[in-house]
Amino acid sequence: MTVPDLIEIDGAHGEGGGQIVRSALGLAIATRRGFWITNLRGGRARPGLLRQHLTAARAARDICGGALQGDTLGSTELMFSPGTAAPDRYACEIGSAGSTLLVVQALLPAMISAPGRWTVELTGGTHNPTAPSFDFFARALAPLLRRMGARVDATLHRHGFYPAGGGRVTVEVEAPARLAALDLTERGLVTRRSIVATVANLGRAIGEREVATVRERLRWATEPARVDEVKSPGPGNTVAIVVDSEHVTEVFTGHGAKGVPAERVAAEAADEAAAYLAAGVPVGTHLADQLLVPMALGGGGAFATVAPTPHTTTQIDLVRWFLGSVITAEPIDDVRWRITVPPRP
Repeated sequence: MTVPDLIEIDGAHGEGGGQIVRSALGLAIATRRGFWITNLRGGRARPGLLRQHLTAARAARDICGGALQGDTLGSTELMFSPGTAAPDRYACEIGSAGSTLLVVQALLPAMISAPGRWTVELTGGTHNPTAPSFDFFARALAPLLRRMGARVDATLHRHGFYPAGGGRVTVEVEAPARLAALDLTERGLVTRRSIVATVANLGRAIGEREVATVRERLRWATEPARVDEVKSPGPGNTVAIVVDSEHVTEVFTGHGAKGVPAERVAAEAADEAAAYLAAGVPVGTHLADQLLVPMALGGGGAFATVAPTPHTTTQIDLVRWFLGSVITAEPIDDVRWRITVPPRP
């Protein structure tokens, strides 16, 4: 079956998960090009739309007056015809611990492409194991978007952890007429390293053990560290490792889970931070995924990172399908890669 005037996408392509849905939604609104996804989330053990994908799709429809077909839980097909993005105040209730920041990921391309003031209030998960944490969005991604000319502010009103959810986030965006290019090929000197463990409805000792593990594993004996005890509808725990450098900030997060020792949670986050520091690049794997679409919708640019992940290569394909822009990824040496993004046509 062929649907006229719609970009046809195999949902099992590349990373084969929800990223295809989210990025396609944002790019569709920004480019005014519709899509038809089949075999949706075909690369996952549980295919089809989950609640957070459904929330993202309906929110995308609402902010542009578009049309959706297939927007039901478990659907393996989704058709979207976008209208014109209308900056305003919107509210998104996921109704579960689904990630609020993944919904933001779907809406962000529209918000940074349509000049005006946007306010989006979201309720759901704020610190999810398979999604960018609020800390990553606020400390790593938002400052780079501001460098490109978009005023992006994020406020965390209440933490939401899996499985209870109930977190609340507000994201405000004011976009320029056109985003500037971003050149992020050098990290510069590391200016600060810190550790923050967060616990909700759990013993403070969990966070203290995580801080001690990170200190030992990274040999950070004197770096600033703290344990925050926060209110949340359910129990939860994260440990965030923040690396501030001259030109970029990166955040590496470990998420507590039932039956998983605090030491293991912290060790995995510490190993990710150590690999990033050893590589000498400014952009880690997760930040690379998040930067490609905003750069492609604006003045382009380039950044240095490690070998592209399936998430990164999938983003590259989606940009090409919607914009016709060819993003190149070339090795610099055995560890570092340079990704070059052309400006929006």
